[in-house]
Amino acid sequence: MAQVADYVLQRLTEWGVQPVYGYPGDGIDGLPGAFDRAKGEPEFIQARHEETAAFMACAHAEFTGEAGCCTATSGPGAVHLLDGLCDAKPDHRPAVAVVGRQERLSLGAHYQQEVDLERLFADVSEFCQMVVHPGRARHVIDRAFKTALTTRGVATVIIPNDIQEKDAQPSPPKKHGSVFSSVGWSRPRLLPDEGERRRAAGILNAGSEVAMLIGQGAAHAGGEAAELLGAGVVKALLGREVLPDDLPFVTGPIGLLGSKADDNMIRGCDTLFVIGTSFPYSEWLPDEGQARGVEIDIDGRMTGIRYPMDAHLVGDSKETLKALLPLLRRKEDRGWREKIGKDVAEWNAMCRKRAGQHFGGTINPEAVAAELSPRLPDDAVLTADSGSGTNWWARHLKLRKGMQASLSGTPATMGPGTPCAIAARFAHPDRPVIAFVGDGAFQMNGMAEMITVKRYPDRLSGPAPFVFCVFNNQDLHQVTWEQRAMSGDPKFPGSQDVPDIPYAKYAELIGLKGVYCGKPKKIGKAWEEALAADRPVVLEFKADPEIAPIPPHTMAEQGKKAAKAAVRDPEGAGIAVKGARQKTTELAEHLPGRHP
Repeated sequence: MAQVADYVLQRLTEWGVQPVYGYPGDGIDGLPGAFDRAKGEPEFIQARHEETAAFMACAHAEFTGEAGCCTATSGPGAVHLLDGLCDAKPDHRPAVAVVGRQERLSLGAHYQQEVDLERLFADVSEFCQMVVHPGRARHVIDRAFKTALTTRGVATVIIPNDIQEKDAQPSPPKKHGSVFSSVGWSRPRLLPDEGERRRAAGILNAGSEVAMLIGQGAAHAGGEAAELLGAGVVKALLGREVLPDDLPFVTGPIGLLGSKADDNMIRGCDTLFVIGTSFPYSEWLPDEGQARGVEIDIDGRMTGIRYPMDAHLVGDSKETLKALLPLLRRKEDRGWREKIGKDVAEWNAMCRKRAGQHFGGTINPEAVAAELSPRLPDDAVLTADSGSGTNWWARHLKLRKGMQASLSGTPATMGPGTPCAIAARFAHPDRPVIAFVGDGAFQMNGMAEMITVKRYPDRLSGPAPFVFCVFNNQDLHQVTWEQRAMSGDPKFPGSQDVPDIPYAKYAELIGLKGVYCGKPKKIGKAWEEALAADRPVVLEFKADPEIAPIPPHTMAEQGKKAAKAAVRDPEGAGIAVKGARQKTTELAEHLPGRHP
């Protein structure tokens, strides 16, 4: 008779899970044997660490629309999953974690690796339950997937190792206290009240200068509404793929990584239309009272938390917009949109000019992204880590229709860029996958995950490019500049310096392809070599650490603090000569009003 562990994997397969990312240990001793017997249905993918396994599960959910799945042993192994799952919760990615624990008799006995997993996972999970009897496995697994998919969040299943090895009970006994369940879930069609829809349409029709802010919740929606309203569109980072960047009314990302074009639009709009995003920075939204607001979000708890809205439409974005479109009137005056188009063109020209500036023969990291953008293969999947490279990823890469892009949004976690790219490749083996990673994040876990890439060469190689672009500037660059702007402190080498590691040579050492570029004139050629490779590539750029990731909306107070840091560190650890020169000669005339 099959064991509970075998039945659990069977149930995962029935829920469409493929693969399961994880790392073994005695708390889940029953599962490795079950994976072996399952013969790849589902497949077990061994990450190098439980944290990255969780990142991979989150990325699978992001790039497929399915629930991702990860597994880990009891105690510390299970706790390691939390780092990755904390990314899934605020970014609304359905993920199911299956974790082990020591046998039930050890509960409360201060046994080896005994941790109160239900308490630890409670905060990150929408559902967290232990399988205490073989007859409960079906119910707990099914509830986990239904909860994860419905809430777009995390569900955790805890299975003691003695339960894993007991005889399975696929159908629990029909008696008092038993719980039955079944596989199956369909996305709900959630629409707001008709009266609220009409009120929202009235507000949008009355506005003459409409700005739309869209996030990942606006997927498959928004373009037609923007056309009717003559609106400009700005995108939260998780909404990058919703509309392509080659549309002249799309200003690109908003906020710290945004553009002058989006800031002009937000400052000038009389109507703000927010769709499917919890973009966290209210300081880059209109001043209260400047614009009337309409918001669509499937979670009513999230509406109006960044800007006081006049109409709150609680519903699925696609379905709500479909019901809203017949109520909208086409705006014949396109002057507002033409102004936005001019601002976008000006910003793009400035970005190209900035990317073309190199100092002392060193590589401007902006050029790395700018040179890739026109070379991006069709249907590419793009990931980014959290760091200064994210600025260039957001500003210089122009996504076309059919491309996907993601990163750690609200959490801004350091470390998911590499494992998320690996999961994207497993999910879409025939699509190009390109990751932007800083040297700090690559040293944190990316180099280890290259061993995962090496382990699955038949699955991860092929004609479609698979590239890990590493910015080697020997500095925790984003934090270094944040310290200057936010605290007025110079760079502290004790915390900010990163050892110089030959990343491309490391790739070659373990059997991958390594490409190194240290000269500005060879950036394009380096990209072409990496994109033409038939195996995974670590593409290392020796980047100038003094190119500042300056926001396009520098606050006066930040400018004062940065200037203070420069005075305290005139040799360059404040606003360095190269970064300052670039800011004053190229940015000053383009920065919006909130700068010194």
